[in-house]
Amino acid sequence: MRHAEEVTFGGSGLDRAAEIRGDVGALAAALQDPAARTVLIWRGKPLVAGDDTALQALRLPLDHPILSEVGSPPILLGREDGAAVFAHDISGWVPEDFDAEAQASFLDPSEYSHATCPEGRFAELRRIMTQLTPRDAELVATAKAVFSWHASHAFCSRCGEASEMHQAGWQRICPACGGQHFPRTDPVVIMLITRGNRALLGRSPQWPQGMFSCLAGFVEPGETIEAAVRREVWEEAGIRVGPVRYLASQPWAFPASLMFGCHGEALSEDITIDPAELEDAIWVTREEVAEAAAGQRPDLLPARKGAIAHFMLRNWMADRLD
Repeated sequence: MRHAEEVTFGGSGLDRAAEIRGDVGALAAALQDPAARTVLIWRGKPLVAGDDTALQALRLPLDHPILSEVGSPPILLGREDGAAVFAHDISGWVPEDFDAEAQASFLDPSEYSHATCPEGRFAELRRIMTQLTPRDAELVATAKAVFSWHASHAFCSRCGEASEMHQAGWQRICPACGGQHFPRTDPVVIMLITRGNRALLGRSPQWPQGMFSCLAGFVEPGETIEAAVRREVWEEAGIRVGPVRYLASQPWAFPASLMFGCHGEALSEDITIDPAELEDAIWVTREEVAEAAAGQRPDLLPARKGAIAHFMLRNWMADRLD
């Protein structure tokens, strides 16, 4: 697909500086460099600045007072203009106006500012992802995903003992049994299934009323991407799929997936949903998707902007899948 790397979180070309992750001297020098910067994450939300039309991920000096809230070592994200870029997590901080209910909602609107950094605010990444540059989106998505992995993998999966961060945040080692653990990415297929001028869309019960999107599911061990597409569509909607082709991929840090966007050709059209997987599934035409995108169909909300489902549907409408 010619436009594959235009997907959100893709195509920034970040230098990840992997060769210095295990170099203690080089890391120490990077941390002492006055030009080094860090991006901040609080409970999965990046620290950003700007208005709703153009946001930027704040890059703070490593002596910024907000870093007094840090509870774990930083992660090396890479280099920009020859200087290291790190990420710090201050999830232990609790804002005075913290709203737990808002944070748990599907479209979390809550934002929080720290007294030592009033120019910035922590905002839900899924809500702001299309307002960030490709580079800023890659930085904060990487930071969010790796910190999420550390939070859920603090103990060795071999012996159960507490493990320790190594390799500038890109490895955990168990001091008890020597087990080595690395950040994981879960492979997920997400598929644009078409039959003529129609596409198959489904909805989960927890989504906002009227929202539909492409079907998706995890790739199972021993399974190809193409087989996963056919299995998931059959299991969720009772539709048989023939030819399948890869379109584009998207890292999706919610919490840590790599979405393989595919196009599949349906061999049947009678839908039989699995209620444990979907609340509903429908066939929609290009014209109906275009109306939904224009806000003319209150009964059919388009997939979230920035998600690869939205990307694939937009290119399908424009006949740009090749």
